[in-house]
Amino acid sequence: MMVAGRKIAETENEVRYEFGLDRHFDRVLTIDKCSWKASADDGRLDAAAVALASKIRRTWEDHGDFPPGVVFSS
Repeated sequence: MMVAGRKIAETENEVRYEFGLDRHFDRVLTIDKCSWKASADDGRLDAAAVALASKIRRTWEDHGDFPPGVVFSS
């Protein structure tokens, strides 16, 4: 599985990423910056969405900011 995401918006409270399998950016993931709660625009918090949210959080922990893009593969 390869999930790619790119940041499309960031506010004081949340960050949003377009994402999808094999670089088909057909979904949107929103992460609350305070609680780290992630939600998908289509209501499906499946393995792809969780993997992407985890990768974003690890990158944020390593670098201190939300990355412009991430790729998760397994």
